[in-house]
Amino acid sequence: MKRPDAWAGIALAVALVCWPQLASAAALDGAMLSAWWGVPFAGILLSIAVFPLIAPALWHHHYGKIAAAWGVAFLLPFALVYGAGPALGTLIHAMLEEYLPFIILLTALYTVAGGICVRGNLHGTPRVNTALLALGTVLASIMGTTGAAMLLIRPLLRANDNRKHVVHVVVFFIFLVANVGGSLSPIGDPPLFLGFLNGISFFWTTVHLALPMLFVSGVLLVLFYALDSYYFHRREEEGSRFLDPTPDTPALGIDGKINFVLLGAAIALVLMSGFWKPGVSFEVYGTSVALQNVVRDVGLIGVTLLSLVLTQRSAREGNAFTWGPIEEVAKLFAGIFITIAPVIMILRAGEAGAFALITRLVTDPSGNPSNPAYFWATGLLSSFLDNAPTYLVFFHLAGGNAQALMTTGASTLVAISAGAVFMGANTYIGNAPNFMVKAIAESRGIRMPSFFGYMAWSGAVLIPLFLATHWLFI
Repeated sequence: MKRPDAWAGIALAVALVCWPQLASAAALDGAMLSAWWGVPFAGILLSIAVFPLIAPALWHHHYGKIAAAWGVAFLLPFALVYGAGPALGTLIHAMLEEYLPFIILLTALYTVAGGICVRGNLHGTPRVNTALLALGTVLASIMGTTGAAMLLIRPLLRANDNRKHVVHVVVFFIFLVANVGGSLSPIGDPPLFLGFLNGISFFWTTVHLALPMLFVSGVLLVLFYALDSYYFHRREEEGSRFLDPTPDTPALGIDGKINFVLLGAAIALVLMSGFWKPGVSFEVYGTSVALQNVVRDVGLIGVTLLSLVLTQRSAREGNAFTWGPIEEVAKLFAGIFITIAPVIMILRAGEAGAFALITRLVTDPSGNPSNPAYFWATGLLSSFLDNAPTYLVFFHLAGGNAQALMTTGASTLVAISAGAVFMGANTYIGNAPNFMVKAIAESRGIRMPSFFGYMAWSGAVLIPLFLATHWLFI
């Protein structure tokens, strides 16, 4: 990563404040926290939304420092009010339990998929584009939304590099490949992986989310084909269709095939951490780190390094591979995972917390779960809070008993799972691959919509579709 000084500053500042009380780190009861502790989290979200619009140059050069500043804006006051131990414990928990596994897995999938180069040049007709989106939707549940998105976004952009209207292609790619397609397995999307680690059977989502996923993805593919056909046949597109800056000189083929083996190894490591339970863990200032998770993360780092060593340079050059997209995700989501910590604590406090209204919204007058409310509450919060921790909050609000939720509470678990996975597509920050795809498209010269511009797309296309999903399945 370039210029790590901002994040080093966070570590130094917290260490200086917390040094006298390192051993006293402890988790706080979310019922003690005021809603005001959510201000730094709101601040980083607003920064992501507003700075690229009003000060794009400043944001491009200093987004890491801005994210770090919001992290400090939470941690230092928190240490002063509640003590250095709880502040350090909160930071360590956010990093070890949530952020590091998250970014290690994303980096491994990003690096491995970035080493697989599809040679040759497909031509971005509506049929070809729709076929690529459908393929990515299927692959997302097999190799994860990050893996599928990183594998196919570059060939898709290359196929359409002679077209004037490309933004809609990337937007629908985020909808389908980076989100909805990952709903059929725990490997597909981080929320479902967290459910798997908490006892949900591997194929439970395959069975119970199949119909909602097929409905949503089917409608999106039909809408995309109609929209892409409209743009493809517009007059300004006619000349550009025959002026391809990357003509199809080499035959279609794949470079970097060794990465398919490494991708299999990454998937095996993720599965291992769910099935292998040796019962060994390490305590780090109140955070329990399980042995299987350490083995998984070390193995994924090894997979990343092997991909860098074993992949021929031509494969990454063919993909125009850079570290920029994963660097942006790493820095921004570090700030998000730190500042989201008090928000998650308050939500976990349920009726006793400052966000008790949310708890009341997901319970009907008789005290039973309201499945539509779970669907929309999980989904809308997943749009802004990152869908993985949001899924866990509502999983526990619904009882947290995997066996009960898979049987008598199956409809509630469907609502939570569908809301988290599907509505991660509502904003750029709902799911990490969204940001990566946006960054890669922009590195290819595509002017992607702003934060609010993208929400206009998702509001117009996805919200009516989710209303239909609510009526049909929830």
